[in-house]
Amino acid sequence: MKVAVICSNGKVGKLVVAEALAAGMDVTGFAREENKSAAKNFVQKDIFALTKNDLAGFDAVVDAFGAWVEAELPNHGKSLSHLCDLLSGTETRLVVVGGAGSLYVNKEHTMTVSETPDFPDIFKPLACAMAAALADLRKRNDVKWTYISPAGDFQADAPKTGKWIWGGEELTLNSKGESIISYADYAAALIEEITKGNNIQKRISLVRE
Repeated sequence: MKVAVICSNGKVGKLVVAEALAAGMDVTGFAREENKSAAKNFVQKDIFALTKNDLAGFDAVVDAFGAWVEAELPNHGKSLSHLCDLLSGTETRLVVVGGAGSLYVNKEHTMTVSETPDFPDIFKPLACAMAAALADLRKRNDVKWTYISPAGDFQADAPKTGKWIWGGEELTLNSKGESIISYADYAAALIEEITKGNNIQKRISLVRE
């Protein structure tokens, strides 16, 4: 299976590359700076400079784009739209590293995590930008996309446990009442979705078991 990892130099991107290689996949990393991942195949290119030819022939494209500076937050939507345009009408899956702020906290789906009183104000602009990108993605019926939201507590340096629970549109808690997952488990689960899952044009979510 041929997999492209966009923004492969990021913390999640590097872990996705490593998990894909461990699964025996043919992996190509894409990033605007020199290769910092384990990918043997690498294209140094900005995400907005990518063309249809760059992404032709892949079974799956993983979008691991991230922006945290407020001025760059609109790029979440712009970059995702650009990738959708490049993959429009193809059989290539687009698997998006998403956010948790847009997960619903009630069965009526009238309130999201980012709208709850305890959600930190500092993260609201990012959650808003990612939610807007997801809303636009939901309109794309021409792309085989899957959006994967992590748990509320998304831990960069926590260890890999190899155990997780899949959820859907709502914030899922584990048996301890926690909403937590490591980047390492998230990356492994993402590769599991590519190899075993078929959640096309759906948002799914993850929590550590």
